[in-house]
Amino acid sequence: MTDKKDIRILAYESSCDETSTAVIKNGREIESLVVATQIKSHQRFGGVVPEVASRHHIEVITQITKEALSEAKVTWNDIDAIAVTYGPGLVGALLIGVSAAKAASMATGIPLIGVDHIMGHIMAAQLEDEIEYPALALQVSGGHTELVLMHDPIHFEIIGDTRDDAAGEAYDKIGRVLGVNYPAGKTIDTWAHQGNDTFNFPRAMLEDDDYDFSFSGLKSAFINTCHHADQIGEKLDKYDLAASFQAAVVDVLSHKTIRAIKEFKPKTFVLGGGVAANRGLRERLEAEIGKLDNKPKVIIPPMKLCGDNAAMIGAAAYNLYKAGKFSGLDLNADPSLELPYADVILDR
Repeated sequence: MTDKKDIRILAYESSCDETSTAVIKNGREIESLVVATQIKSHQRFGGVVPEVASRHHIEVITQITKEALSEAKVTWNDIDAIAVTYGPGLVGALLIGVSAAKAASMATGIPLIGVDHIMGHIMAAQLEDEIEYPALALQVSGGHTELVLMHDPIHFEIIGDTRDDAAGEAYDKIGRVLGVNYPAGKTIDTWAHQGNDTFNFPRAMLEDDDYDFSFSGLKSAFINTCHHADQIGEKLDKYDLAASFQAAVVDVLSHKTIRAIKEFKPKTFVLGGGVAANRGLRERLEAEIGKLDNKPKVIIPPMKLCGDNAAMIGAAAYNLYKAGKFSGLDLNADPSLELPYADVILDR
């Protein structure tokens, strides 16, 4: 028997190409985490195929639910809430997780909590250390590059967003040009540490007054450089290309993040999302924040919590549970779900 003073949440994550379940205790402790990856299935296509992703989710979600409960040594009677990502993401993939969570909630009577995927990525930090509020998060994953102001554990506002290509998308697109299998981020990061910034690629919107991001111009400059070299028979150093690309991305992300820290003076800074696993970005942010006079606490989750996983969803759901923010059985997938924008704060 488990102590019911503890709150245990069974969480589901299926927004893209990872199917994951987890049992999280009190929003901080991972009692189990199961991740069924689909990377090999999508590599031959150079990216995620939505229909393939959905079919894989269907095949494994029942089994990994059992595994999460078994690994945590709990039964359904020990679970206080069932959490699930309901957006943003691929609609077919989201629907598998939402359907599984709703079915479990209906069958057991355990309350349901819908969780924003981006909020989940940010709250992975809560599994590593206590977040002191107000806090600021740089959330960098797949199609999202955002600076998020966190007033408390459940009220988040975007102060800077992606205008076109997000950083993660740009990594995968230039990876194709370099012949790197999807996902390209890890390989590009490794190569970048073996090369030098010799190409001076553009740092878009670096000095703009806002906190928005655009990596489309950088991606295009990189691709054009490679295509021109091919046309004239010039061989470019892949390590220098990777280093130059990554330097441009990291310069923009770190510059805007440091400016936001100076303006909003958060007590905690959080780095979240798949690109948070990038060693170059982690090292730069830690170094730049370390130079500040009034530096916030810095929380960067371990590598296993940077990618899509159900533990982060369980952490975010615990905060919603404590605030009484439950969902009905009419919960539906919302592929375009967005956190609110901080219009009042920035007087837009």
